Amino acid sequence: MQLSSYYGKYIAFATKHRKEQAVQEPFRKILGAGLIVPWVETDQFGTFSGEVQRQGSALYVAERKARLGMQAARFPLGLASEGSFGPHPHAPYLSSNQELLLFIDDELGFMVHEMAVTVDTNYAHKIVSSMDEIGDFLCRAKFPSHALIVRPNQWVDKHVINKAINQLKELEAAVYTACQHSSDKKAWIETDMRANFNPSRMKIIGDLAQRLATRLSRHCPGCSLPGWGVVDVENGLRCEYCGAPTETVAFEIFGCARCNHRQRLPRADGRLTADAMQCQFCNP
Repeated sequence: MQLSSYYGKYIAFATKHRKEQAVQEPFRKILGAGLIVPWVETDQFGTFSGEVQRQGSALYVAERKARLGMQAARFPLGLASEGSFGPHPHAPYLSSNQELLLFIDDELGFMVHEMAVTVDTNYAHKIVSSMDEIGDFLCRAKFPSHALIVRPNQWVDKHVINKAINQLKELEAAVYTACQHSSDKKAWIETDMRANFNPSRMKIIGDLAQRLATRLSRHCPGCSLPGWGVVDVENGLRCEYCGAPTETVAFEIFGCARCNHRQRLPRADGRLTADAMQCQFCNP
């Protein structure tokens, strides 16, 4: 078995929220690579709780994080992830987690990333005047296995905020304090989406690490650069009932991060037809 291009090498992973716990095993098993986590202040690029607003796209921020870690560790290889939360792009009534994991190789001069959008998230918030109004929110938020953040609803002093709450008494005290410091006497409660306080998010990052490490183990048929993987898709999978093309993915376009080599391949899952429910003729 041929060793990967990264066997025995170390990668700087810019994270302060223990994401290496989800990433290190796939990178070790698939690539034979290790991770080093330098101390860097990634919160300067944005916080989920709103003290610092993210500037730029998730990919832009992930690259800035990765390069900060590479600079701190003085490594030519870097990793970073960035998560986004909000309504699902195709089902706005559902909350979604968009997760991105980016790898940079300054030795070979390329970068690649993997991304996932999932509704497997506890992302939610609620405004309350007291603990009596919380209702089923704690269940939906998966508390206490997933932590919470509490701040005043009318937020003036951004120092009045409690994070990583995973005990009921701690939550009660935080809600009381937040209400006292809000002009409308209400508390804003939200799920803590930092990876080390959110097992659901950590699992998604682990799945992405598996995909990214696998991609880095594959080489471009044209120039042999690592990172051969899906760069685009082509819709048009035909309806199982009438045979008309649908908006369902029919082909995956594999490509290289450096040269223009491309390959158009059938879906990896082997699916040959689309469900009639996805056909605009059978189900207008």
